[in-house]
Amino acid sequence: MKLLSCYSVLLLLLLLCFHEALSWSTEYTQFSQAENYEGSSDLISLEYHMGPVLASAINLYIIWYGQWNPTHQGTIRDFIDSLSSSSAPYPSVADWWKTVRLYTDQTGSNITGTISLSGEFYDTGYSHGVYLSRLSMQSVIETAVTSRSKPLPLNPRNGLYLVLTSDDVRVEDFCRAVCGFHYFTFPFVVGVTVPYAWVGYSGSQCPGMCAYPFAWPKYSGKPPPSDGIMRAPNGDAGVDGMISVIAHELAEVSSNPLVNAWYAGDDPTAPTEIADLCLGLYGSGGGGGYVGKVYKDAWGNDYNVNGVKGRRFLVQWVWNPVKRRCFGPNAMD
Repeated sequence: MKLLSCYSVLLLLLLLCFHEALSWSTEYTQFSQAENYEGSSDLISLEYHMGPVLASAINLYIIWYGQWNPTHQGTIRDFIDSLSSSSAPYPSVADWWKTVRLYTDQTGSNITGTISLSGEFYDTGYSHGVYLSRLSMQSVIETAVTSRSKPLPLNPRNGLYLVLTSDDVRVEDFCRAVCGFHYFTFPFVVGVTVPYAWVGYSGSQCPGMCAYPFAWPKYSGKPPPSDGIMRAPNGDAGVDGMISVIAHELAEVSSNPLVNAWYAGDDPTAPTEIADLCLGLYGSGGGGGYVGKVYKDAWGNDYNVNGVKGRRFLVQWVWNPVKRRCFGPNAMD
């Protein structure tokens, strides 16, 4: 019994070690001051640390925690479906995912191009309350896979779990330090080790932080851009901003699912992952607070990739290991 308790404590300490490392940061200073590498750079030492990537076809399971707007759910589902679709015109979400697919494991296998929405669980009763810690996300997953009513399968072979919290759920560090994060489950909580990610809906809590660039940080100390705030392509700053955070986390959990694969830096407790390097970049010429060159639709909404059902999305770029720079399919070169 003592051994089990010690093991649990060690695992909890391990989670705390990565408390800030695997997160989409809310700090606006990262958009305006950090070095984002839209141009080719030899300064980045993105290295492979011999761990696995998600090379097998991914079965993605969404856990809708809280009370969700069906329209917002539909937007998110369409984005997930767009990741593997060949039906959307270029540049598409699937074209964006091709950069993520450039990353390989030690056998030379690339990250998969097949991501299927394989199940959804609706935790409308807030099974773990409206205030969640980072660790409690694993308990949310455990509830979803053990529920007596329509449980999700527990899939350690190729399952990926995405916990999405509604606007009335408060999550530890949300809006203060993170907009989303990824990690892997502990067997003593869930029963097996599976990768997962969490993203929160920020529309009413902190749109200026987690729905950037569709909203402006109130306390940034800087005025909004002279050409105005970007317009959300699907009509809601919260969900459109959330889409980019979901993309960010899916790219990183696929390339670094057990925190021992692709990242930059010498400290594994504070890795800089493939989307972290490009935070705030959505098009060519971006940097210094400018998101880069993107498209506008007939209504003046901003986007950089196309999705299924005529959808359009604005998704941040990721680091391209071949070009050695941040890249997206809407790049002008």
